[in-house]
Amino acid sequence: MQNIPRSALLLGLAGLIPFIWGALTVISEPLGSWSAQTLGGRFTGPYIGLFYGAVILSFMSGVLWGFATKASGAVAASGYALSVLPALWAFFMTGGGPVSAAINLMAGFVGLLLLDWMFWRQGLAPAWWMGLRILLTAIVVICLAVVAFA
Repeated sequence: MQNIPRSALLLGLAGLIPFIWGALTVISEPLGSWSAQTLGGRFTGPYIGLFYGAVILSFMSGVLWGFATKASGAVAASGYALSVLPALWAFFMTGGGPVSAAINLMAGFVGLLLLDWMFWRQGLAPAWWMGLRILLTAIVVICLAVVAFA
């Protein structure tokens, strides 16, 4: 964790706020009620975590695409092809209700972590990348598990 640039770590942690908020409003009925009345249903309970999860998987597709630009030839071509998978996963796998959407997003984030590792292993991601991604993915998966199983 010491190698992660401070700005990347702080922004990554800030990006967890919607996931954490969604999980908290699922497990705390008073907080969930307050949030629904004050912020609206879209920013409460499973809805914020699920919608934001789909957005973040799509965002991460763009990050991976950027890593693929550092490669050439077949490595670049496979990198581009693999980089679109998280966005496609989010698009096709988040329907069918909050429980199945949360489980599918959990699988999507674990799959994304494998892609992160692959790009990192090929030297296309920064040396500190996996330290950040493991931390963020663990928290995201825990928050989505709350949505799916609480």
